[in-house]
Amino acid sequence: MEPIPGTNRLMINDQRIGIYELVDQKPQLYIDLLKQRPDMVSKPGWATGLGSFTFHPEFLENGLFYTAHTEPGGTQPSDFGYTDSLNVFMQWVLTEWKADSPNSKTFQGTSREILRIDNASQAHGMQELTFNPNSEKGDEDFGLLYIGYGDGGTVEKRFAYISDHGGTGVYSSILRIDPAGNNSANGKYGIPSINPFSGIQGKAGEVLAYGFRNPNRVFWDESDKLFATDIGQHSIEEINLIEPGKFYGWPIREGRFMINPFGSFRTLYPLPKDDDKKGVTYPLIQLEHDEAVAVIGGYFLSEGKLKGNFVFGDIPTGRLFFADLDQNPEVKSMKVVFEGNETTMEEIVGGRVDLKFGIDAEKQVYIMSKNQGKIYKIVNTL
Repeated sequence: MEPIPGTNRLMINDQRIGIYELVDQKPQLYIDLLKQRPDMVSKPGWATGLGSFTFHPEFLENGLFYTAHTEPGGTQPSDFGYTDSLNVFMQWVLTEWKADSPNSKTFQGTSREILRIDNASQAHGMQELTFNPNSEKGDEDFGLLYIGYGDGGTVEKRFAYISDHGGTGVYSSILRIDPAGNNSANGKYGIPSINPFSGIQGKAGEVLAYGFRNPNRVFWDESDKLFATDIGQHSIEEINLIEPGKFYGWPIREGRFMINPFGSFRTLYPLPKDDDKKGVTYPLIQLEHDEAVAVIGGYFLSEGKLKGNFVFGDIPTGRLFFADLDQNPEVKSMKVVFEGNETTMEEIVGGRVDLKFGIDAEKQVYIMSKNQGKIYKIVNTL
């Protein structure tokens, strides 16, 4: 849930249907993606359907916005895939939409497919689309689209090489593309010259950084540092400071531990003495699974005593945390008070929370329960 840049219009997606605008706290359908793309599927659940959306920073001038959704495997030829001995369960599709009238309350306009990627399972696909909110016209990354793409479930299916690609593939990566360009392999988008592997033979020029299991949120602080949350396999959740061209460990590391992608994912090993030879960049924050099972960000709080702190949480339980990512980050739990009583998100929702976050044009942060279908405003951070 985020605003259209330069406006107070607050947009939110329903994974099964499309994008809504919240008007007087009520959803009004802006675009029916299911009608526009009848091949879209939101089954078997959680990580399927309309996974992410973002509006171009100049949407008011150009009418452009972007969506990521799932279709069954084999629906159309893909731009990126893998060996045919591994089944294609789903495809993630990146679409550019152009509104005829950016001020219209419902979408009328045109669209084009930019990118289609094969996925081996329902999990860890194209979970994030975003633009750098700090970037201004004339900056080198203005108008460049950032895409968080996970391992697609390939490591669990024992095809670890698809993720452990050394920058030659797009899986387990944060990608950065120019939607207005055309020098990609399919000619539908551009490879920015500022990308670390741009123009290097044998490398995927789209890749900004790699080695993630599921980089489900990509975000910047006010000083323009780039971060990403990454959901772990069995033991460790991560928040990473992202630097171009760096390798973040998956599938041979989980947090600051070694794992065997061809053995038991439940077994962690200490780092070897010659670990520096692997060139792994380790997380800024790591949480064990007794604290969080599946990490999700998250925004920086803009007011109160916790102003400047990053708030994030655990998807299943809705447990909330905060940390100052600019200092030596110490993770602290955030208490929940609802209707005057201290409680938990699980108690409010009545079960699994399926936590998500949102923000409005005034930088007010919200928390959402996908399971319950409700949105809650964080009104005070004492």
